[in-house]
Amino acid sequence: MQKKRSTIMQMEEGDIIRTLRDNITHIGHFHTAGNPGRHELDDTQELNYSAIMRAIAETGYNGYVGQEFVPKGDWKAGLQQAYDACNV
Repeated sequence: MQKKRSTIMQMEEGDIIRTLRDNITHIGHFHTAGNPGRHELDDTQELNYSAIMRAIAETGYNGYVGQEFVPKGDWKAGLQQAYDACNV
């Protein structure tokens, strides 16, 4: 089973935006989760999903983005936070 690609990209490459731009024609959908820990998309995580989502939108991508984080707290608040970060 393949590990989650965004986490692998962050750990091995560290340049998610460049990598997704270079490979957008091969990407069918995106999943979100914080790194480390796969938690909410908040300021304690290494990934800046607002910037990532802006870059994805700039490519013309109009497919799905799945919220796949594991909430540490209130799941509704976490989902709203993720929506706000990804709604560009």
